Amino acid sequence: MRTLTLDIGNTAVKYGCFEEDALLETTDCTPNELIAVVRRLKPEHAIVSSVVTATQEWINLLQAELIGSILEFKPATTPLPLQNAYATPHTLGADRLAAAVGAAWCRPNQDTLIVDAGTAIKCDLVEGGHTFRGGSIAPGLQLRFRALHTFTGRLPLVELPADLDAPIPLTGDTTTAAIQSGVLNGAAAEVNGLIDRYREQFPELGVVLAGGDASFFQPRLKGLIFAIPELVLIGLHRILAYNVEL
Repeated sequence: MRTLTLDIGNTAVKYGCFEEDALLETTDCTPNELIAVVRRLKPEHAIVSSVVTATQEWINLLQAELIGSILEFKPATTPLPLQNAYATPHTLGADRLAAAVGAAWCRPNQDTLIVDAGTAIKCDLVEGGHTFRGGSIAPGLQLRFRALHTFTGRLPLVELPADLDAPIPLTGDTTTAAIQSGVLNGAAAEVNGLIDRYREQFPELGVVLAGGDASFFQPRLKGLIFAIPELVLIGLHRILAYNVEL
């Protein structure tokens, strides 16, 4: 079965095309680019997920091109291959739940903490590979830089350094360096602190890292880290396969 997954995020729209469980290709896309992808790869079924906008425009586009089913992923109502223990599923971001399904698929029967570092830094727990418990949401790196600039009178807007592998000095000797230290070292310390606390409760915990800023965090997080950049797309594919096979 060939499937198409569409993840409409805060900053981009990303597709993934799967053949069975293998990811054939993925990248950001516009509506016109997606039409070209569908005509070229000819997926049978599709799933559409969004955290920001209504999905009907994208669904209409796909309906004109696909002969199979198109699933709109709704965290509160869409059947899932794992248990959702979140107390308010109607407020749960589709990307968080899709990432949980992806983590459960990649690490069955294991406790997993997902660190999804994008517009927001989301740390979510999948217990035993079968139950999504929830987690935490904090501002992402770019949001932290922008907040310091926007809500102060004189602090400059600072960007991520070009070399993400280079150490970030703890003591910044310029204002730019001090902001980088506060944002970047602070965010890494924050996530490491959360990992430590989760491991107190789940000693065999594995950590799965995803999101656009994963490359910054990967060398800075403690313990064994599994980097799975396309975790949300994998989860969406598994949700679609589960519903098509029901």
